[in-house]
Amino acid sequence: MIRLIAIDNPRLAQAFIDYMDSRRIPIQLAPDGEGKFALWLTDNQYQIEAESELQRFLAEPTHARYQAASWNMAETRKNKLHYRTPSFISMIKAKAGPVTLSLMVVCIVIFALQQVGFGNEIFAALHFPAVEGQQWQLWRWLSHAVLHFSAIHIAFNILWWWQLGGDIEKKLGGLKLLQIFVVSSALSGAGQYWIEGANFGGLSGVVYALVGYLWVLSVRAPQLGLGIQKQVVGFMLIWLALGYVQPFMAIANTAHLAGLASGIALGWLDAAKTVQRRS
Repeated sequence: MIRLIAIDNPRLAQAFIDYMDSRRIPIQLAPDGEGKFALWLTDNQYQIEAESELQRFLAEPTHARYQAASWNMAETRKNKLHYRTPSFISMIKAKAGPVTLSLMVVCIVIFALQQVGFGNEIFAALHFPAVEGQQWQLWRWLSHAVLHFSAIHIAFNILWWWQLGGDIEKKLGGLKLLQIFVVSSALSGAGQYWIEGANFGGLSGVVYALVGYLWVLSVRAPQLGLGIQKQVVGFMLIWLALGYVQPFMAIANTAHLAGLASGIALGWLDAAKTVQRRS
């Protein structure tokens, strides 16, 4: 299933559903929270046609073609405004691509293994290079990012990774998201190790890189269609500042700061390339 759009008028949505149904393209309507309703395409082979028709519908929703379709379908429709909630897996996949989802699965599997008695072995195998020779074990520059030490820790990180990383992958592709992950993991890990040693882990440095990347692109290259709410940026910056002033929580502050800086730098470079291509 593919999530097409969320709107706040279910009757208007039904007009589009009826029109598409007359063309034998099934669309489902489902509650989407905050009073909105999502349109879901149930057959992926019609994605291009459905998205094209949706844009035409949004431009002229009161056109006679949609009213006629609703009248024609009214007698055969057994249940008006029948809502079907998509499966949880479908909703997760609709927001993210294979890179986003794969890293989420890796983090969850590793966290599960840590909880059943393999914590020390996993940390020893995946932590940031700390002793002579480990710097050439290249996976360690990235693998520390998939280590998490509490349920809250992993939930916070993978939800933001899914939300922000999913947006980037959907718009710019998996390779771009992978590039951000590799660069920010290495730099945030190096920064944290330089300040406090190798006793750390987690995806939060990468999450801060995603925040910085989207923040810059929303300002410097809005034509790419990527952005981030100001409230999210504000929350993340406040959380970053609190990490430096509170003495009670073990927070990898330098990893967060280095991740944010790397994301801003990558966003600035990509925005500049976009401007050059347009000029």
